Amino acid sequence: MNIDKLLKFFVPKDHSFFPLFVEDAKNLVKAARLLNELLSSTELDDHERINKQIKELEHIGDQITDKIFQQLNKTFITPFDREDIHELAGSIDDVVDSINGISRTVCLYKPKSIMPVCGQLAQMILEGTGEINNCVINLNDAAANKDEITRACNRVTDIEHQADEIYFEAVSELFEKESNPVEILKTNKILERLERCVDEEEDVTDVIKSILIKLA
Repeated sequence: MNIDKLLKFFVPKDHSFFPLFVEDAKNLVKAARLLNELLSSTELDDHERINKQIKELEHIGDQITDKIFQQLNKTFITPFDREDIHELAGSIDDVVDSINGISRTVCLYKPKSIMPVCGQLAQMILEGTGEINNCVINLNDAAANKDEITRACNRVTDIEHQADEIYFEAVSELFEKESNPVEILKTNKILERLERCVDEEEDVTDVIKSILIKLA
């Protein structure tokens, strides 16, 4: 047994990361809820108002990520691998950034109409953030909550697979029914960003699954 592993038996681990991750996950859920609200409205004023709120949450997410990295730099014994803490914080931040990107795209492009499937994908993003939040809450005692964390991770994978199918069907419908090339470009870009956001949620759970394997 090397000295690092030996020390982990005797030196208390720093658990200050867990409240930060919980705060980060809750911030992510808030952003996803606002995205649902934005894509449920056809009013430009609503879009601008909600986009500002999402931007604020994106800024809060950046601050939380910075706190996690700062804590990582001054912590000797971490609750799980340092690289995984870095990856988990970064991947959650990527999803918040992605939600902000979708919101900003809708506001900048101002499509004449928003396909109902965009709202469906936004709802799936929200469901994914709920599962991520569930994972993060249970990471405080990963060994005892392994089954619950695994179930939540698998649910995000299922959501990602469903979103892929919905995305391709939506693109097909868009090119079949929309004749205005500008509107095709706008809506296609929004669909791409929505689908990518679900992919990034799966990236978060991939990190969490890696943590579970290492803690086993």
